[in-house]
Amino acid sequence: MTEPFRALMIEDQNGKPVPSFRMLALSDLPDHDVLVEVSYSTVNYKDGLAITGKGRIARRLPMVAGVDLAGTVVESRDPNWKPGDKVVVNGWGLSETEWGAYTRYQRLKPEWLTRLPDAFSLEESMAIGTAGYTAALSVAALEDWGAIKMGDREIIVTGAAGGVGSVAVSLLTARGYRVTASTGRPESHDYLAKLGATGFIDRSTLAEKGGVLQPERWAGGVDSVGSTTLANVLAQTARNGAIAACGLAGGADLPASVMPHILRGVALIGVDSVYADHNRRDRAWSILAESLDRAHLAAISRVEPLSNLPQLAQDIVAGQIQGRVVIDVTK
Repeated sequence: MTEPFRALMIEDQNGKPVPSFRMLALSDLPDHDVLVEVSYSTVNYKDGLAITGKGRIARRLPMVAGVDLAGTVVESRDPNWKPGDKVVVNGWGLSETEWGAYTRYQRLKPEWLTRLPDAFSLEESMAIGTAGYTAALSVAALEDWGAIKMGDREIIVTGAAGGVGSVAVSLLTARGYRVTASTGRPESHDYLAKLGATGFIDRSTLAEKGGVLQPERWAGGVDSVGSTTLANVLAQTARNGAIAACGLAGGADLPASVMPHILRGVALIGVDSVYADHNRRDRAWSILAESLDRAHLAAISRVEPLSNLPQLAQDIVAGQIQGRVVIDVTK
């Protein structure tokens, strides 16, 4: 472990965050209690924003980017973790206020670690990543709220061809719900149908300003888009339904009305994947282990080397990535 290793760093250049590959040593890492040898990471929309500089994700620089990691404990000053333990980390400020995943080694706080579920390999856990884990948090939120029932009205998933959407479609279908997928890419319909979607709606119809109360259609939904799309989905949600909001790919604003909430009892449930407590994390990983079809997971993911990250970041921000991308940090 004395050899230098490569990391993707975001640094300040003339007041702008700029990514570049840098060689690090263990002595460069933060002084946290657990040293992890990282095997895999992922590319999420937030990672794309951080690397391209199109969103100010990193709130202090320099910053090792990457919000997800899977790896093996090498050293630990904490009694709950020992060398050889397989772990995953999702969120906890990685790539924002804490050095992240795009590196061969990282030192981490013990409370950030989740023990890798037996159901998944390290690679599979990053095919899931924050996107899949967020999808599972969203499904748990809808079920725990009591808003959705099998055989009821359709469940809508917006941004369905993306990472969160793909896993949400697969999980909801496996758990017995009828899923309608919203996407702007007609060529992805076959892909989404294989994941279980039985209906499709073009995202453009949800991106146009609509009435504050529209015909009731959805029993519930998972929204990763936000803005006008979420406003329309809420206006179309049936009485006592609920929408789990977990993303803002279409914008952080919400040009909506209180009318669906006070006249139909529609709930808007916020889903926080970054600082979710371990009870919620364990529930989400349990849902993934129970309901995520391994064939679907293989179909929605591919592995790319760390060296391809700059282009992959451009692609995910442009909406050109379907499903999940796993990053092999060793290449």
